[in-house]
Amino acid sequence: MLDRTGGETVNPAADPSRRLPAALLLALALAAGGAGAAPTSTKFDPAVEVQGTKLQLNGAGTRFRAIFKVYDMGLYTAKKVSSPAELLALPGPKRLQFTALRELPGTDLGRLFLKGMADNSSKEQVQRHTLASARLIEVFSGRSKMLPGESFAMEFAPGKGTTFYILGKPQGDPVGDEEFFAMVLKIWFGESPADRTLKDALLGLDKE
Repeated sequence: MLDRTGGETVNPAADPSRRLPAALLLALALAAGGAGAAPTSTKFDPAVEVQGTKLQLNGAGTRFRAIFKVYDMGLYTAKKVSSPAELLALPGPKRLQFTALRELPGTDLGRLFLKGMADNSSKEQVQRHTLASARLIEVFSGRSKMLPGESFAMEFAPGKGTTFYILGKPQGDPVGDEEFFAMVLKIWFGESPADRTLKDALLGLDKE
């Protein structure tokens, strides 16, 4: 399940954070926000190729929930970008690469992405891309869970759409158009990003 903030809901008995005092949790969360700028445990390739175009690693960071690492994430673009506006305006292919750092229920992960899109897109956009969004849910719901160390990715190719990958394998045909992938990007780069520290790391702002 998802909590009201879009984070993963965990059984209180299984999640030590639920047993910590609120003040201590706040302090730890603030500390984790700073830790998000630290190097990722995942060694992302410095470059990848998508549809014949070489993409460079624009930035990488770690998604935190309270004090717990959720996943490492890398952003690949054709040229360096340092703002959401630059990223969204940049033409050509793009890739988002992830490595799970804890056990992630597949259905919850898909719904979390869907909520992130809805939080950063208009109702009209969400309605226009219902089928592509449903495919996103279907891809991740097809796995009971992602295990620590397992990878997944989202890759956009102009004229084709967005392809979802799990463990390096494409999950069916590409879906959606450029607007749909922009909605996907806004999960992390919109006005209400999943993690602001991660957003800065992906844009390379944590090194400035």
